[in-house]
Amino acid sequence: MNPIVMIPARMASSRLPDKPLADIHGLPMIVQVLRRAEEADAGPVVVAAGDQAIVDAVEAAGGRAVLTDPALPSGTDRIHQALGIVDPRGTYDVILNIQGDLPVLEPKTVRATLAALTRTADADWGTAACAIAEPEDFDPASGVNKVVAAWEPDGTFGRALYFSKYPVPWGEGEVFHHIGLYSYRRAALDRFVALPPSPLEIRERLEQLRALEAGMRIEVARVETIPLGVDTPRQLEQARTLLTPAGAAGDTNAHGEKSP
Repeated sequence: MNPIVMIPARMASSRLPDKPLADIHGLPMIVQVLRRAEEADAGPVVVAAGDQAIVDAVEAAGGRAVLTDPALPSGTDRIHQALGIVDPRGTYDVILNIQGDLPVLEPKTVRATLAALTRTADADWGTAACAIAEPEDFDPASGVNKVVAAWEPDGTFGRALYFSKYPVPWGEGEVFHHIGLYSYRRAALDRFVALPPSPLEIRERLEQLRALEAGMRIEVARVETIPLGVDTPRQLEQARTLLTPAGAAGDTNAHGEKSP
């Protein structure tokens, strides 16, 4: 196994303009995410940037970034294009996709996402999930995506059966917040980006359903905290509070609370 970590980022954000460059303790947010990815020690880290300003910010901080086509439709397409630039010979066989708006991401969540993929030869993708505790997160309008998984007896890992914005499955029991981190085998990533959007993907607006509809196996790791995604000025302030001036992330959940 030879993994590489890719962080897709672009400037187009209506709720938080120039989001990747937002200052968090003297560093652009994209650099804070880069630092969290480096702390996970899962492989070399490359930012797949949709804008030259992001490349400049990352390189100024000593990181590596690749400029990609700004018209690409998704972060997955962006990292695939960047991977072809940085590794045309296919040296890296596992790819970790870390969203560019997770400056408080814990290294153990990254490692769990990688373990979800590599623990079984049958997995095409890996991802992570956390049981929902906050009532507002059940709301389909909350922005919290859910995953239905066939969990193994100890509940640590499971196979993804479906993803939705709705609180599924129905009935008594836990509902899981899908955390948007992914690990892919390279062949699965190549196959995925070559597929057209699938009917369920279009209906739910969740691209991982394209992989399921194509028969790919997505393994899920259960984790105990949800990383704060920064999409609004309020969440940016939360991130500034949760990070120390030196940039080290604490054990926190998406609501800025310490995990048990």
